[in-house]
Amino acid sequence: MKFSLKEIKEIYKPKLIPIIWRDDSNTLSILDQSLLPFQKVFIDLKDAESTALAIKNMQVRGAPAIGITAAYGMILSLTSKRPSTLQDAIKELSRAKQILDSARPTAVNLIWATSRMLKLAETYVENGNAKNVNELIQLLKSEAKKIFDEEYEAELQMGLYGLEKINDNDTILTQCNAGGLATGTGLGTALAPVKLAHALGINVSVIAPETRPWLQGSRLTVYELLEEGIKVTLITDTAVGLVMYKGMVNSVMVGADRILSDGHVFNKIGTFKEAVIAHELGIPFYVLAPTSSFDLKSNVNDVKIEERDPNEVRTIRGIPITLENVNVYNPVFDVTPPKYITAIITEKGIIYPPFSENVKKIVNK
Repeated sequence: MKFSLKEIKEIYKPKLIPIIWRDDSNTLSILDQSLLPFQKVFIDLKDAESTALAIKNMQVRGAPAIGITAAYGMILSLTSKRPSTLQDAIKELSRAKQILDSARPTAVNLIWATSRMLKLAETYVENGNAKNVNELIQLLKSEAKKIFDEEYEAELQMGLYGLEKINDNDTILTQCNAGGLATGTGLGTALAPVKLAHALGINVSVIAPETRPWLQGSRLTVYELLEEGIKVTLITDTAVGLVMYKGMVNSVMVGADRILSDGHVFNKIGTFKEAVIAHELGIPFYVLAPTSSFDLKSNVNDVKIEERDPNEVRTIRGIPITLENVNVYNPVFDVTPPKYITAIITEKGIIYPPFSENVKKIVNK
């Protein structure tokens, strides 16, 4: 059964919105994901610095959610500093962009969003379309909301395309958290088809690896799916191979922080392992991401893999689990070569191999 975007909007309603712009106080309220699942606390961001820190500290995480947050962070740089002239406003936005871009270098949505906001501001000022700073702020508020709305519609469309890959009684293996918490909208990328399937009465369940060291699977994916009444089974990261070998998985659906024009996918550490095992066992492996997550200019060696604090591995929520002087390598993303990917699902359509030919055809539609 086929559904239009309008029809599916009426059928599915997000249970939890983790990013809320409060226009009356020029404040961005975000659900602090570092405290989930035990505490549901919203924190208020009022300038670019606090926004960048929230991104760096993973109080907001997931490439699309980071992009939306950064877009509003650009606005907060103006509402907090209140530059007196349009020229000073552009300088302030440029400064804010540098601060925000450095918070999480791998997620392409961040730089995409700040660049979009700055370019729009520069264009309006150069063309004389903004008469003062207040008008510029209102313009940027509209643009940030547009980024949010575009993201949500893209996820709905991705979900509809992803539904084509789900059958009744399927079990989907995922990685990390690629739901509404990661995108800021309440729906998600890799979890969008699952949520829409559930809303349509299709029996579907999820297997979620814990995703060390930040435990986004056990803390966030489990929380989010149970909130929506979707059956989920938590496993250790090291059990991924066994559950696929035992035939407990019908397909794998993961998100992406960056996708290159040749089909290389950068996503949460552990994605590459899932892809290789799925490929070996003949299990479909799907990547779901909006076209804003595509980087058509870089090659695989250009992309910096973010490494984080070694204590994230040495401890769990501050509790030591190994010797404090042990050497630690803590990359938070890995790269999956295109040969292991069955298809990439976007809001513009499903991209099949050969990716080096087909990615640009779909993304540039």
